[in-house]
Amino acid sequence: MFKNFATVIFLSALSGAALAQMTPVGTWNTVDDKTKEPKSEIQITDTGGVLSAKVTKLLRKDVKQDAVCDECTDDRKGKPMLGLEIVRGAKKADGKDVWEDGKILDPENGKTYGLKMTPIEGGKKLEVRGSIGPFGRTQTWVRTP
Repeated sequence: MFKNFATVIFLSALSGAALAQMTPVGTWNTVDDKTKEPKSEIQITDTGGVLSAKVTKLLRKDVKQDAVCDECTDDRKGKPMLGLEIVRGAKKADGKDVWEDGKILDPENGKTYGLKMTPIEGGKKLEVRGSIGPFGRTQTWVRTP
């Protein structure tokens, strides 16, 4: 009897962990589109169902660790890249594993774009799409262990 109970608890814990991964919440490595090397580490958090994300590490060797967002045009102008909030206001779409209606900042050009985030491969990767109208670009971020 105890063995069956332990098995049920173990399987419940596993299924809960698997479900928890189908969310953007967590730590991700962005990947440089050209070099395919890790570019930065991003921490996505959930506050009352609204997601935001900040840069927690700069991983490229050619970027100064004390770099600031010179290209930003809003309240983030001149702010350090480390700790910079790059995602604001994303919410889960009804009945889907998709988060949208937020904005994402590209600190390299200072522009903000409409945002759509979709966990893929069981939550191991995250498709992040920034767009203006029908035009946009999708990056795949990789969950850190």
